Amino acid sequence: MTDVMFPPKLKAGDGVRVVAPARSRAMVMEHDHTGLIDSRFAELGLTLSYGEHVDERDAFDSAGVASRVADLHEAFADPSVAAILTVIGGYNCNELLPFLDWELIRANPKILCGYSDISALQNAILARTGLVTYSGPHWSTFGMRDHFEQTLDWFTSVMFGTAPVALSPAAHWSDDLWFLDQDKRELIPNDGWWRIRPGAAEGHLVGGNLATLNLLQGTPYMPSLDGAILIIEDDLESHPATFARDLTSLLQLPDGPRVRGLAIGRFQQASRMSRPLLEQIVDTQPALAGLPVLANIDVGHTYPLATFPIGGQARLTVTGTDAELTLLRH
Repeated sequence: MTDVMFPPKLKAGDGVRVVAPARSRAMVMEHDHTGLIDSRFAELGLTLSYGEHVDERDAFDSAGVASRVADLHEAFADPSVAAILTVIGGYNCNELLPFLDWELIRANPKILCGYSDISALQNAILARTGLVTYSGPHWSTFGMRDHFEQTLDWFTSVMFGTAPVALSPAAHWSDDLWFLDQDKRELIPNDGWWRIRPGAAEGHLVGGNLATLNLLQGTPYMPSLDGAILIIEDDLESHPATFARDLTSLLQLPDGPRVRGLAIGRFQQASRMSRPLLEQIVDTQPALAGLPVLANIDVGHTYPLATFPIGGQARLTVTGTDAELTLLRH
């Protein structure tokens, strides 16, 4: 991995470009929450603009590779754009990687934020340019009317500030299709972080969606795991056996045994993951012997959603009675 670059922080008056490197905004607009989204960014002092091709939609609810690449290149090249925000996730971000202008991205470091399928793009950017990107809410996430405060607080702390951010468990969480009916939301009491393995570590962060990150194995777009703290999550399409083999595959990479710690995001209810099952999965991983492992953190496909820097620095400490996950440099 090349030397790490941190993009400039956001400030009032900055412009944010919305792009769709995975699924199209046209799909998201079937449930239109743009009024709330616009007001949220206005309150932050940010001005939204949109890529030319964000509403193109094919049989895969996406746009062609050339269109998605063009919008990304334009966003990085435009000096009026301080940050790039993805519309939503999907399945096909990795199609873009052979066509991206890595020198353009390296020469124009700026914030890129999203999660899920966007993990392929973010980790590839880290591997090829050293630019730190951010796993965090999509543009569409800002349309959540209620119970958005914690997600917004984490986002603004990381995007606007420079002080270390100590994450802590949210009191409640949700795993509902909030965009279908904002008046019917189900909050679930949080049973806290799962302290799976004790230990302490500092290192650079690699991760995001596990199944998506694993798509980069064996390509020129896979970041180094040497000295890394992994933060991984998976969605309802992953069940315990799938998660187990995906984690095994990642840790069997040549530099897998040199990771320093592991933090795992909260699983969606449909995945049927339990703490005993996850503990059994971790116990089978020789690369994790003696390393801190923390789970059920506010990362993944449930809400609230923490923002963390892919390529940034973090400290992870797990004891028998407590745990700490602090973003040291973001």
